Amino acid sequence: MERDFIKELGYKALDNRLKRISDRMTHDTRKFFKQIDIDIEPSWHLVFKLLKEEGMLTMAEIAQQLGYTHPSMVVMLKKMTSKGYIVSEKDTIDKRKQNIKLTQKSLDLFPELKQIWDSCENAIYKMLKEDLSIIKHLDEIEASLKACSFNERFYNEYQKSKNENT
Repeated sequence: MERDFIKELGYKALDNRLKRISDRMTHDTRKFFKQIDIDIEPSWHLVFKLLKEEGMLTMAEIAQQLGYTHPSMVVMLKKMTSKGYIVSEKDTIDKRKQNIKLTQKSLDLFPELKQIWDSCENAIYKMLKEDLSIIKHLDEIEASLKACSFNERFYNEYQKSKNENT
């Protein structure tokens, strides 16, 4: 059996472990979309679902509701626009705002996308052996990071260790 250094480190490599899991799931989802010949990226499903629910939102509203940075939203939405899944229109009241909505192409594809997402959610649920306690832990981690950034925590620990060694 191959050595798994990240796993050996346990909580000390939490960020790496979460990224590895995320990368693996994203890669497999991308592979799935290629298998069924649908030209979308795995990360787009949240935008599809949000716009289907809300109808129309600005880029800032989408970024805020998903917790994504503005630059990452710009890249994602440009790709979705270039593939014909979303369009942006100037706001009728505030001309500086761009309202984003799904195209007819997206709406036509939506029943199949819903079936795909339901299948994916079922696969995740079964992979977790129907135990959703990991979600509670992730919620606690996110709340903790919102209350005090990892940077601040890390810096404080570093300063304490420097003071102890002087």
